[in-house]
Formats: sequence, structure tokens, C-alpha cells
Amino acid sequence: MCTAAVYKTKDFYFGRNLDYEFPYGEEVTITPRNYPFSFRFQGEMKQHYAMIGMAHVADDYPLYYDAINEKGLGMAGLNFVGNAVYGEPVFEKEEGIEKDNVAQFELPLWLLGQCASVKEARVLLSRINITNTPFNEKYPVSQLHWMIADREETIVVEAVADGLHVYDNPVGVLANNPPFPQQMFHLNDYRSLSPRQPENSFVPGLELTAYSRGMGAMGLPGDLSSASRFVRAAFVRGNSISGDSEAESVSQFFHILHSVEQQRGCCDVGGGKYEITIYTSCCNADRGIYYYTTYGNHQITAVDMHAEDLESEELVRYPLRDTEQICWQNRSR
Repeated sequence: MCTAAVYKTKDFYFGRNLDYEFPYGEEVTITPRNYPFSFRFQGEMKQHYAMIGMAHVADDYPLYYDAINEKGLGMAGLNFVGNAVYGEPVFEKEEGIEKDNVAQFELPLWLLGQCASVKEARVLLSRINITNTPFNEKYPVSQLHWMIADREETIVVEAVADGLHVYDNPVGVLANNPPFPQQMFHLNDYRSLSPRQPENSFVPGLELTAYSRGMGAMGLPGDLSSASRFVRAAFVRGNSISGDSEAESVSQFFHILHSVEQQRGCCDVGGGKYEITIYTSCCNADRGIYYYTTYGNHQITAVDMHAEDLESEELVRYPLRDTEQICWQNRSR
């Protein structure tokens, strides 16, 4: 399962936790402007916005889990098992509109390649038909929903049995199930939470003592279910305070997502496997910098897309650093 979030100080940040029981060999991948995309139904896109993100590259094709483009638009796909429904290709006009058939795995490239903002993404989404076309026999169709954001607004896109829905996202986070409207409604159960120490309102006249600091968020869920992670991430993100510097902003973003990370042994998925937070990403969407940590390496690693040739026709790939980097203060290695 996964959690995504946005954060804004002086710059705009976008990122996610990827939680699963094993990795797929994902890498930080830069797609330059002239790397050609071949779509199953939409032909070839020879030029597009450059992008950087985490992808599994199969047959030289970047299957992005999350990414930002050079214009500051970010997108992340999260598991939406049991709810996601994609259709067959449609070649007739529906309600007078000719639909753009886009395979589910192509959606990040289709939107980030052409859209500079959420506003522009809404236009493409209004005529899109997300198809249930697999990448190949080895990679079946993943059941996902998506969070898409720029520094001005955040939306959630869900393809379900009754069609494609685009929701405004005022809390700037997303988890997995249930569907987004139900995740938002669940926040009503926690409307009394505050970061401040609580007032005694239990019984009139009964003296009760605040016996500890940090009781303001008493009742905030701490389990690893997606519904609870959504509430916790929304609370932590919504109450986060940091300075505007890059170091302070990036550090705070990682603290937000690490508040809902998964530790090996706490989420047993059977067969001796445990779901863990494989990586956490933080993208400075304004500067095109992709920061990440992994389960085995808590040191923040960064890749700057603008340090590469963005006019190239070749993918640029950086394998993840997954070995803990420990800084000794009192002896050399």
C-alpha cells in the first residue's frame, strides 16, 4: 500500500511512500524531451515535456510509479485494488465527444508529457478513456488511482465501475482504499483533533490532569491500514511547519511521509512476506530535483534532472542506493 502527499513552502514539493513486499528493480529515471513515446492507440509522441521520477524500465519503456515534469506538474499512482475498473477501447463518439484511448500504464506519460498544469490535465482527462490494455503478458494491468498536483491545486483521478471521476483534493494527501470521497468523509470522525493540549470536557466538575505533553493528537490512528494512514498523513501534513529553505522543506516533507511508513514485520501479507516502505520520494517540482530514501538507506539522495541533457533521445537511469550510509563522527572508516 502507499501514501502520497504535497507540501508547499517557497517551492512546491510532491512525493510518496511506495509500500510493498518486494521491489521491481525501480530506478530514478529521467525522460528527456526527445525520447519518443509509442502509445497503443494514440500513435507516437516524438517531443514532450521532460520528466523525472521513479520507474521500472521494461523494454526501454519507463513505467513510472511517480514523476514530475519540467513544468512542475506531479503525478503518482497508488494501488486501488478492488475498486479500479478500466474499459475496452472506444472508437465511437460518446455524447458527441471522441475519446482518447490511453492504456492504464501509459497515463503518466500521456499527461506529464503534454500538460504544464492541473488545469491542462483536467482538459485531457475530460475526454480520456483509460483502457484495460496490459503492457505485456509479464505485466498485467495494475489497479491504481492517481494523485496529480501542481503548486496551485491537487486532484485525485479514479476510474471505477460507473466511470472516470476527478476530485478536488483539499488535504493534499492520498492513500489506497476506500475511494477518495469515503477517505475524505472519514476525516469527520477526527474533526476535534488538534496539535494543542486538550481541554478537560469529560464530566463537569471532575478534575482530570493532562499528565503528559503531546496529548493534542490523542486518538489519531496509528495502524497501517490505508484509511488510517490517510487520516494520519492529512493531520501531519496539515499541521506541519518548516522554514522556506530547501534543506528545511525537504527534511519536513520526509518527516511527513515517514510518519506513515511501514516497518518490516508489522504488516504480514503471508508466505513469510512483509510489506515495507521500499522508498520515499520528495520532488522539488519547481527545480526538477528528485530526492529519495530507501528502506535500507535513510540518507537522502538527490538527482537533478537539469544536470542532464534534456534534449537527448535516451533515458537516463540511476539505480537506487539501498545500503545504509552511516556518518561516523569520532573515527574514520
